[in-house]
Amino acid sequence: MGAAMRSETESGRAAARALLGGARAGFGGVRPPDLPGAWTAFDEEVRRVHSRSYPPPPGTRLETRLCDPDGHVREAALRDPKAPLPLVAIRCADWVPAVRDLARQVLAGALAADPGRTLTSLVPLVLRLGRREQGSWALELFDTALRAQEPVLAPWARPARPARWGRPARPARTLTGEVPDTVMAWLRRSGDLQVRRYAARLTLESGQFGVRELARRAAVESDPLTSRLWAEAAMAAMAADGPDGGPDDEAVDTLLGGHVPMVRACGVTALRRAGRAAEAARHLTDRSALVRACARWAVKQAGGDPYALCRELIEDPERVFPYAVTGFAECAGRADAPLLRALLDHPAGAVRAAALAGLRPLEGPVDVERLLPLLDDLSASVAREAALCLLSSAVRLDAAPLEARLGADRPAHTRRAAFRLLRARGGAAALRASRALARDPDPSLRALALGPGG
Repeated sequence: MGAAMRSETESGRAAARALLGGARAGFGGVRPPDLPGAWTAFDEEVRRVHSRSYPPPPGTRLETRLCDPDGHVREAALRDPKAPLPLVAIRCADWVPAVRDLARQVLAGALAADPGRTLTSLVPLVLRLGRREQGSWALELFDTALRAQEPVLAPWARPARPARWGRPARPARTLTGEVPDTVMAWLRRSGDLQVRRYAARLTLESGQFGVRELARRAAVESDPLTSRLWAEAAMAAMAADGPDGGPDDEAVDTLLGGHVPMVRACGVTALRRAGRAAEAARHLTDRSALVRACARWAVKQAGGDPYALCRELIEDPERVFPYAVTGFAECAGRADAPLLRALLDHPAGAVRAAALAGLRPLEGPVDVERLLPLLDDLSASVAREAALCLLSSAVRLDAAPLEARLGADRPAHTRRAAFRLLRARGGAAALRASRALARDPDPSLRALALGPGG
């Protein structure tokens, strides 16, 4: 359970306990926030508490009666016109048929009366309820409503932040700061990942966006799954243009600037179809391995040599940078190991670390005498990579030089690297290292020593 879900669950439980304790509901009160996990946790907590002290005390509030263990109580509460719609939606998946049928009538009526507000406020909850045994009905109802038309949100119907003491309710905004005018626009900009994914799928079914808009949405989306939906749709739209139509150059450029690696990879792949395969060379040093692999493919398809292009970059001291080293290592052979070893003296720690990472699969026997001093490197990434290179030879390492590096006078990254090697070496040396770091002033190192395998 993630931190956000735990927070939602706890807020719902706290609201239930407070309401059962006699607190007020409504403005400034204890109704759960408009979060799906809070409402389901509220329902479960009320049922749990009531099941221990049944029958419930007289005068219980409407919210708690909607969650009562007794189906007759829940059914009677649903007839109250003030029944909160989130709890009505939960009762649509109720295990008692009579309760379930009545709740569905109430929810369908609310949707018909005010589709904009009902959809925007309940879609996150209904998506989660859809996983329950009887939860698909509400999701199918909402699917039908969203596919039939795109309800327009009047200003008063837009979702609002709950009122609190000293702060009135006000229209909520999406992550982009915009207040969309339609339900689908709101859902596409939702901060809830499940809602954004759901809205993207529905939008793609409608086919309302052109290739440029699809590419733009793929590029700005931060969720990998949602961005993949938009990007694949953009690629399909380009392919549908046919051999004579060709893809939209603006869409390709947009994909190339995407946040998510898979989106940039789609852009690199589309370069060939756009007749711009020569441009793939500049993506051989992308920060993503997926994009670099696509760039090597595109360069080869255009008759180029990715190995030569990458080697040219790292041979020039003015142009070498970490991802250039990584890109070269991915297409290098054992004969190129000396070129990478020469970069271990580079002034930039990130370049030295990339060279070490590239050497690991290329070199044969580990050169302990050369690698051991790198545990003392000023760069934490270099020390980490050096430890990874030495890990396969840990059992053959002399424990004394490693134990000397556990002293408090050494940098924390050096102590961490030495400890990992001692732990891999095992035996009495590993035990002594764990005891030493258990008293380390750095809390992360103490946790490492006291954790599993420490």
